[in-house]
Amino acid sequence: MAFLNGIAASNGIAIAKAYRLVEPDLSFDKTTIENPSAEVERFRNAIAKAKSELEVIRDRAKVDLGPDKAAIFEAHLLVLSDPELNSPIEDKIQAEKVNAESALKETADMFVMMFEQMDNEYMKERAADIRDVTKRVLAHLLGVQLPNPSMIAEEVIIVSEDLTPSDTAQLNRQFVKGFTTNIGGRTSHSAIMARSLEIPAVVGTKSATEEINNGDLVIVDGLKGEVHINPTPELVAEYRNVHEQFEKQKAEWAKLINEPSVSADGHHVELVANIGTPKDLKGVIENGGEGVGLYRTEFLYMGRDQMPSEEEQFEAYKAVLEGMAGKPVVVRTLDIGGDKELPYLNLPKEMNPFLGFRAIRLCLEEQDIFRTQLRALLRASNYGNLKIMFPMIATLGEFRDAKAILEEEKQKLVAEGQTVSDHIELGIMVEIPSTAVLADQFAKEVDFFSIGTNDLIQYTMAADRMNQRVSYLYQPYSPSILRLVKMVIDAAHAEGKWAGMCGEMAGDETAIPLLLGLGLDEFSMSATSILKARSLIKNLKKSDMEKLAQEVINMQTTDQVIAAVNAAVK
Repeated sequence: MAFLNGIAASNGIAIAKAYRLVEPDLSFDKTTIENPSAEVERFRNAIAKAKSELEVIRDRAKVDLGPDKAAIFEAHLLVLSDPELNSPIEDKIQAEKVNAESALKETADMFVMMFEQMDNEYMKERAADIRDVTKRVLAHLLGVQLPNPSMIAEEVIIVSEDLTPSDTAQLNRQFVKGFTTNIGGRTSHSAIMARSLEIPAVVGTKSATEEINNGDLVIVDGLKGEVHINPTPELVAEYRNVHEQFEKQKAEWAKLINEPSVSADGHHVELVANIGTPKDLKGVIENGGEGVGLYRTEFLYMGRDQMPSEEEQFEAYKAVLEGMAGKPVVVRTLDIGGDKELPYLNLPKEMNPFLGFRAIRLCLEEQDIFRTQLRALLRASNYGNLKIMFPMIATLGEFRDAKAILEEEKQKLVAEGQTVSDHIELGIMVEIPSTAVLADQFAKEVDFFSIGTNDLIQYTMAADRMNQRVSYLYQPYSPSILRLVKMVIDAAHAEGKWAGMCGEMAGDETAIPLLLGLGLDEFSMSATSILKARSLIKNLKKSDMEKLAQEVINMQTTDQVIAAVNAAVK
């Protein structure tokens, strides 16, 4: 039995066998072989196994992810069957009497280099297909299994270095009961997705992949941030009891599903949800969400080899708006960059991508992408209560340029005879300190603010939220952060506008009393946090929290703030 400490990233208890989502060792030595015919046969067997595997993956992708995702695997199957690739490999084995692994890699590398040097974008993309396919064949030659989260068919706990957003989006909640990673924090995208999927997660353990083997029995304690490896039967029984108690607590919170979010002295706020796909709506409704405060549209663009069409986007936005039945839906336009990449965009590598060419900066330059998304949103606006939000706005000029493009696309649609809602609110995410400082000027032009604390905190504190060594500086309750939040809320209210928050701080039980006191109108969080937050707010008096907030913004340290909240909220 072993034990790891990490960061509790998603509430709950999970007990299951480990599934290591770790890149295997595919190294090999080049050797001379005695029987080339037998080696060719070994190569053909590996091809056949790879084909069978890809056919299963393709069929499952069609059902779970849709035909567009499945098309990627169709392309891989075509590569596997291509004699232009296979014949040179077999010829090399026969002529040079080298092992299949060596012949495969040398031939594949030649084709990859050839395709990458072509001017044609389509042909360049084929290089990636060849890499993926030959990696799969090489794994079969070496007798190594490649991990594939979408193929999991039994209850497991995922163990990995980290999970990319596209990895996390593929996790099947029926079988994936929880996960643990070496790196990451509460605001990493894998943690945010875990909360959307309602699966327990512990991140930042530093050594999960070193300590945990495939098939080990693992307990993920997403309440305390602990991971237990091959626990005793007694500990398993104890944790089953903890799980049962947590489920009972959730049942109590569930009684508040249809209740309004009102403080003990009658002040109403909106508790809404952050979502990544239309599938997340089920969780919003089941947890009593009063709307969607952040629809992360980038997940429409990820895990595929080309841009989603206007029609695909329209259908997704329409589904969310209709699903919320008139409740507000705040849609964030494409926020790609930082740790969210689109391989098919071929963007150059940057020294500091979080401060680089991303989000609205990318959209204002790559206007074809932006205009397609805006058209889809405008067309969908007839089906619900749409609010559009631009991310990473640093200057008034950026907001005005984005708004102008939106207006141009609206006029084009109207000229084409299409109807567009006249009641679309237009807002910005406040995640850059300069924007918070100038909030009084932005408030004259926007319809609302949504404070993105995940980035606002790291930019204000100059501390990368993914970097474990400076994680102590990621301080949501710092008086400096609270002052910025107050500036934004006060600026909005001075102009008769509303202010929300869509960062993870909005669902934090230490932050909620402070945000209530600061006058936040809308709290947007993971759907699974809504009922707990509603229960907390029902027991707080806004008048008391206003006094608390006024006290803490004049404090010096985060520790002082936490102590003050703990003393006030017993």
